[in-house]
Amino acid sequence: MDLQFDKIVPYIPFIVEGILVTLKFTVLSTFFGFLLGIILAFFKISTIKPLKWFGIAYTSIFRGTPLILQIALIYFATPQLLRYDIDPLLAGVIAFALNSAAYISETIRGGILAVDKGQREAAMSLGVPYRKMMWHIVLPQAVKKILPALANESIALLKESALVSTIGAMDLLRRATIVSSKTFLYFEPLILVGGIFYVMVLILTSGARYLERRMQVSD
Repeated sequence: MDLQFDKIVPYIPFIVEGILVTLKFTVLSTFFGFLLGIILAFFKISTIKPLKWFGIAYTSIFRGTPLILQIALIYFATPQLLRYDIDPLLAGVIAFALNSAAYISETIRGGILAVDKGQREAAMSLGVPYRKMMWHIVLPQAVKKILPALANESIALLKESALVSTIGAMDLLRRATIVSSKTFLYFEPLILVGGIFYVMVLILTSGARYLERRMQVSD
């Protein structure tokens, strides 16, 4: 093997700058995906049939089609329909948030249904409005139960964020391919990016475990 890591040393700062892009993308996608997931979860447990049908149909569509197709539709097809260009990072955030919401909504729905019904009955007997009961009593308990699953979804988003390189976003993988095209070296920049992703996943995993322990202690 003829490995030449010394030749990519000058490009390391350029590659490392992609960390900020990757983290920005992951944080925004997770945040908006979580918010939309909560709304969809409430739709699915709603007694209003149109809302329930919408939530079920939404999840079915986004879980039943490839993520890369969803990214391509938003980045390439949306400008054709709406006559405007969309930033690659923004297109990626929208696609990942919409996709992630479908999975998160199922997780949250399961967490809500896992909360003891006695909690709801006690709140209703005290005259607590339904909306306040869900937001202040049921949902916080549900989140504690599903925290590991939410952490796994965030980790999956971080790793899958590399897909935005296919539409030109200057993330870690995109920068590695640019370096490869300039140096004609592929193993070295790609293994460097792989190591960076691995470290970020380890940090995120450790943070999730710490938060989980803190929430268990607070119980």
